Amino acid sequence: MIDSKNILHTSNLSIGYKTKHSVTTIAENLNLNLKEGKLIALIGANGIGKSTLLRTITGIQKPLNGDVFLNDKKISSYSSLELAKNLSIVLTEKLPPSNLTVFELVALGRQPYTDWIGTLTSEDISKVKDALELTQISHLSRKKHYEISDGQLQKVLVARALAQDTPLIILDEPTTHLDLLHKVALFKLLKKLTQETNKCILFSTHDIDMAIQLSDDMIIMTPETVIQDEPCNLISKGSFNTIFKDEHIVFDQEKGKFMIV
Repeated sequence: MIDSKNILHTSNLSIGYKTKHSVTTIAENLNLNLKEGKLIALIGANGIGKSTLLRTITGIQKPLNGDVFLNDKKISSYSSLELAKNLSIVLTEKLPPSNLTVFELVALGRQPYTDWIGTLTSEDISKVKDALELTQISHLSRKKHYEISDGQLQKVLVARALAQDTPLIILDEPTTHLDLLHKVALFKLLKKLTQETNKCILFSTHDIDMAIQLSDDMIIMTPETVIQDEPCNLISKGSFNTIFKDEHIVFDQEKGKFMIV
């Protein structure tokens, strides 16, 4: 089997915060690999630093030490336009008020490629339509974005990232406000997209049991360490036992899920 290509990797990366008088290190010496065609879940307890890691590897926040490489080039050396053609990000913040339709919102993903007045070419329109079809929301394209459900809106934001046509898509807790039905639908959609487009999708989540079932790789953050591996290997190593420091939450290795005792 041919080893898939690394889209992003880190070299001895340390993440955290600097102030004038102190340095707070969240995690250090991280050597992560995000490969094409892989669905990768980032998990860990609340406040462990998942968002800091995502901000650092996307170039929003500077690392304390080490480097982030996107397509073998330091992420810090990309212009913002170049970066937007290689990396798309879906954050959890609410959309600003607007009258945009679903089609127009997805079309915003084409901004790195359009001229300064944002005129869509036939290729841009084709990419937007492809993204709507891949996420199965073509029937919503004329609706205003505030007329659709949270689950549908999350698909619209994924479609916008797809229209941006980058090899790497990063999502910060995309299932947070969704019910179980929409969570499952979104997880299955992300899995399908990696298989059909060969893009790499990294997402942070609290839905660990679902992530174990559907992810190709997982990155686990604990106060002591950050490890990346396939879910089956993480289960056999007992890595999930280290996530929650609570005697009432245990990971059942045979069932592959967390149990309350």
